[in-house]
Amino acid sequence: MLEVFAKEYPYSILYSNVEVAIPYPLLRDDTGKRIMWLVGPEHGRSFVVGRTPDGRYVVSKGSGLSYTPWAFLNTHEVGLDTWGLLLESDAKRDYLLGNEIASYGIKTNKMQYVLRLEHPIHIAGQEIYPHLLQYVVECPYRLSDATFMTHSQLSKQIEKWPKTHTRRYVDAAQILISNLKTLHCNGILHNALTIQNYTWALELLDFELASSPAHPYEIEEYRRHVPELMPREIIYTYQIINYIAGVLNETVDHHLLSSMFPDAGFDISVYKISNY
Repeated sequence: MLEVFAKEYPYSILYSNVEVAIPYPLLRDDTGKRIMWLVGPEHGRSFVVGRTPDGRYVVSKGSGLSYTPWAFLNTHEVGLDTWGLLLESDAKRDYLLGNEIASYGIKTNKMQYVLRLEHPIHIAGQEIYPHLLQYVVECPYRLSDATFMTHSQLSKQIEKWPKTHTRRYVDAAQILISNLKTLHCNGILHNALTIQNYTWALELLDFELASSPAHPYEIEEYRRHVPELMPREIIYTYQIINYIAGVLNETVDHHLLSSMFPDAGFDISVYKISNY
């Protein structure tokens, strides 16, 4: 992991899941004296900031952009959405959906805090207060970080998976397909199922784009499209499993993998195009 300097700022707590845990109100700053750790180049605004007594990793999301000289960049594409920054509404949705999804038994990050930093920044003439989502994970490495992991680090995580098959991608597939079934049976659209949003401990992360009946999208047009977007998450899950197999140098039996989905209520064959 790469050390990154940060500064600490005054803060207030908007949400808390814990009675006793260290808050890390940090923003990336090369002149700062605090240290954060960058896991890999794809972790644009998320940093490891500490460890728990049981050895898990504390992550702060929204602590600034990791890969430019500047902590925040706004390209004026989507209003106040800013590279490196976590807006209050996104922090809240990530926290609330994450807690809900965890309550259904899906292995995910353990939410700790949503922090508001009392250090305003100015974007498009508006004063914005950075918000941080602080959570704990068993593994800080996402599936997409495989290139930056040692063989030992990768093997250590895979050995923790439940073993029911000689090919480990099948073990992973059982968990990921089960997760998708749980999500969809409860009316939840994750809306960002990629190799960037699962860790190698098979923890599902990042819920700021998710929707559930308890926490629906605020815009009616977005709510209307939720049922239409759910089928593509079947294909996304299939893609993630293929990626895992590739990293593990295992050849995918596509007939076997495709046959696992109907058991969870997902029949991929209904989407095939016969005449081509």
